[in-house]
Amino acid sequence: MARIAQIVLRHLRQPLIRPYRLSYRTFEEFEPYLIEVTDDCGATGFADGHISPGSSSETREGGWSFLQSRIREVLGEEIAAAKALLLAHFSASKVVTTAIVCALEVLERHPLLDVSADAKLPLLTPINASEPEEIAREVETWLAQGFRTFKVKVGKDVDADLQRVQAIQQAAGKHATLRLDANRAYLRADGIRFASSLDRTGIELFEQPCDSDDWDANAAVAAASTVPLMLDEPICTLADIERAATIKGVGFCKLKLKRFGSLDRLHEGLERVRACGMEPVLGDGLGSEVHGWLEAAVARSTIRNAGEFNGFLKPHDRLLDPPLTFAEGAVHLKVGYWPRLDPRAMRRFTIKSVVFDAERSRVTEDHRGA
Repeated sequence: MARIAQIVLRHLRQPLIRPYRLSYRTFEEFEPYLIEVTDDCGATGFADGHISPGSSSETREGGWSFLQSRIREVLGEEIAAAKALLLAHFSASKVVTTAIVCALEVLERHPLLDVSADAKLPLLTPINASEPEEIAREVETWLAQGFRTFKVKVGKDVDADLQRVQAIQQAAGKHATLRLDANRAYLRADGIRFASSLDRTGIELFEQPCDSDDWDANAAVAAASTVPLMLDEPICTLADIERAATIKGVGFCKLKLKRFGSLDRLHEGLERVRACGMEPVLGDGLGSEVHGWLEAAVARSTIRNAGEFNGFLKPHDRLLDPPLTFAEGAVHLKVGYWPRLDPRAMRRFTIKSVVFDAERSRVTEDHRGA
């Protein structure tokens, strides 16, 4: 059986085309940790994870340290044993554990990544404008590019949020649907007032109104909402999915690969959402092109709505060769698509890297600065 011979850990920094604003943070660049694994037969695999400060208890500093410790443990191990060792520590650092396990799944050429038929996967896009005239222009631009689902961030001011949602509804008309996302920013009372005041016309769902750990507050908002609720950040296990299914008014669960540990676990979770009577949504708007490829591949057989794996459209440049094909508001996966890392992009965006070599028992670090 093949054993892990080398692992390269990279810290990337990718500037974005425009700032990406969430309720808890505005991103001007993405900084994923990318892992490349080589076994003793020469096979390679890669994946990455982007820790979003403020989204959970995970920190970038903690994730980098965690990865180095885990990598040292699995060097020289067989692939199956390495995955088991890594997943045993999953709860300690979900994002980076998922990254290294997925790198091993890519190395193994996991069946979920085998594109056996052409696939077209529609994506959503965020609406950034605030004023009615600017909103109308932005909506027109996105419609012309083929998008038919818009993400609308809310959660700061109930009255202003309601006015902005109404303006976007008027601009979109019957041409697109809206997903509203509070990113956990509302307190219970504000969440209830917002959700109960919505005109449901054209609104598909309302995502994560209150704090991830406050299931009672989210349930209260779901009960009052005129549109179905979707839970996001609390959904990390099958038990979380089953708990969500017991809440009246929750019609959707959003899953992200980085919170589930592996391609297999993600696929199982998406299937469980539907088995529990809800509709699954998939994708991470903060994910790189590498992460987008993995989520898009799993999406082919599991979701039937707009994907949220659109993070790869936000940076100026791509990471894969050949890059993901985006056209008419959708990712297009062609039969047999299997990318490699673009070496020029790796050189350009790597700000530091560490090489772990099992055979030579050495670790080599490269710090390139910002």
